[in-house]
Amino acid sequence: MYKKCCFVILALLCFLVSGMAQENVKFKRSNFSDRKSELRSAKRQIRNGDKVMDNNAGPEKAIEHYMKAQELNPDNATLNYKIGSAYLLSIEKTKALPYLEKAYSLDKNVMDDVLFKLGRARHLNYQFEQALNSYSAYLSMHPKMDVAKKNRVNKHITECRSGIEIIKDTVDVEISNMGPNINTEFPEYNPMIFADGSRLIFTARRKYIGNPIDEADGKYCEDVWYADKQKDGTWSKSKRFKSPINTKGHDAISGISTDGQVLYVYKAQTKQGGDIFVSRQDGDNWEDPESLGEPINTEYHESKVSVSYDEKTMYLVSNRPTDNFGGRDIFISKKQPWGAWGEPVNIGPVINTEYDEEGILIHPDGRTLYFCSKGHNTMGGFDIFRSARDTNGNWSAPVNLGYPINTPDEEAFFSIAADGRHAYISSVRPDGYGSYDIYQILYPEKEVEADEKTQPTARLTLFTGIVKDVKTLQPLKASIEIVDNEKNEKIVELTSNEATGKFVASLPAGKNYGLSVNKEGYMFHSENFNIADTSEFEQVKKEVLLQPIEVGTKIVLKNIFFDYDKATLRESSFTELNKVVDVLKENPKLVIEISGHTDNRGSLEYNIKLSRERAKSVVDYLIDHGIEKSRLKYEGYAFKQPIADNDTEKGRQLNRRVEFTVLKND
Repeated sequence: MYKKCCFVILALLCFLVSGMAQENVKFKRSNFSDRKSELRSAKRQIRNGDKVMDNNAGPEKAIEHYMKAQELNPDNATLNYKIGSAYLLSIEKTKALPYLEKAYSLDKNVMDDVLFKLGRARHLNYQFEQALNSYSAYLSMHPKMDVAKKNRVNKHITECRSGIEIIKDTVDVEISNMGPNINTEFPEYNPMIFADGSRLIFTARRKYIGNPIDEADGKYCEDVWYADKQKDGTWSKSKRFKSPINTKGHDAISGISTDGQVLYVYKAQTKQGGDIFVSRQDGDNWEDPESLGEPINTEYHESKVSVSYDEKTMYLVSNRPTDNFGGRDIFISKKQPWGAWGEPVNIGPVINTEYDEEGILIHPDGRTLYFCSKGHNTMGGFDIFRSARDTNGNWSAPVNLGYPINTPDEEAFFSIAADGRHAYISSVRPDGYGSYDIYQILYPEKEVEADEKTQPTARLTLFTGIVKDVKTLQPLKASIEIVDNEKNEKIVELTSNEATGKFVASLPAGKNYGLSVNKEGYMFHSENFNIADTSEFEQVKKEVLLQPIEVGTKIVLKNIFFDYDKATLRESSFTELNKVVDVLKENPKLVIEISGHTDNRGSLEYNIKLSRERAKSVVDYLIDHGIEKSRLKYEGYAFKQPIADNDTEKGRQLNRRVEFTVLKND
């Protein structure tokens, strides 16, 4: 009797479940006998959607048509499959999941690849285990699948397994949408931040009067936009660069210099689809962009460049077939002595994979490379990776920046300021404005010793200067030269902006730098930065006041070095001394005094003798390099003329100096 009751209950449950199971409702008259006109309209909408998909006219438009048919019949397996498939090709890929799940529940054989697409939808929604089951079932059902398809499915399986591991350890960051001053309902992407974090440049495809629509995808053409960080830390409303940066065609930001005064712009103006152009800022204006030409631009596709802080190395993304590991690779080009860029060389298999690499950025520290890749241990699509170059020039194994920075969808663009704390990505996320938006990533202020999940410490000093005339305080256009004092080697030359006087110099840790600001008719200004290899990020902001060359003008020569407690000049002083030689040769009527100064440790008699001998050593160097003895005087003042407090080491260091004073100029 017990067994009979159980059988009856089981049968009843099966009946109830079968009665509750969803039925695949077809678009035919018998199912909509009282809604014939609506049925005809729904079928027409499905045909229109199919036509849009066949013509690659945009999945969003196809979805609009399909959803109108869905209003009549939400229980058709094929229509749900089509909606889910279109969403997988759209910006909002995660919305595909409920439609593909429903399609599969209504008809497990709705389409040959439904399990694969269901796997993709689950994958994109972080349902990695379920996605693995769908992918594996798809492979089992198609044992004779061609190699390319099989490899694609296995790649997604690998991504899911990576995703399972990556999301176990969430990265400690704050990610926030940059808001309506930056983002709109239209796509904003490829953010690039100035090294000092003061300006954000990005690409957008916005609607405005005069911007044409690209017939290929039905979207507005690309333009380059920018926004400035304001004093209160907020961002100004974004503005579009005017001509000549933007044109009536596609113009996308491709790269920027450390100081932001050089823009690299992708312009779709050639038969090959586009080339990279360069434009330099002149005051408030931008020069006409010029093509980088060969060997940077080719008949193939070059999309992105990043130039090192010393402007001697260019990192380039290209799909050129020569020396290529597959798809889009990262190449390196070195600047030649005559100023041209050399033939690009593949960066190598540590960075490049058989899949696409994109979105390169060489950090202002000169040794940390950020890039996007579909290879390595990505959790899906492009992920952002980091690699560091050692002193021998070898790149470390790329590290995935982790979740929530990376997602199963595409993260193809990344930029980070010199401080290593403020980074920017473009992404499609739930709090977005309707398409790709730009987000800020904020790393913790103090971090544990870097591991594979931690942002490494930025080891550099960023010198942000504003050059002005000491009397009028008007901005000056001046040349800035940075040298390695130990090697007496020029590293880079910059120019301050004529309209603002601003310049930005990146000084990676591990060198003794001499920085000089030069302008004709003025005394040069020098700074010294002796940065230990272990030094963390520091930003120095300074107003550089240049003094006209006239009687009484006095400057401190900050890159003159002596052996300890001696008057022997070190070789690291020669670059600065040569600048003094140049000033004297350019101004043949100039008569100067070189004065030595010390701190207050030791007796006055001893320090007068030491400071005088040091001043004489400088004068002897100038005489040896062609300056007439009659134009040079020297004196030692010991600690009689302090410029800082002798009670601190920092103050004593400032007091130990050599000065240059103009005595005559007629």
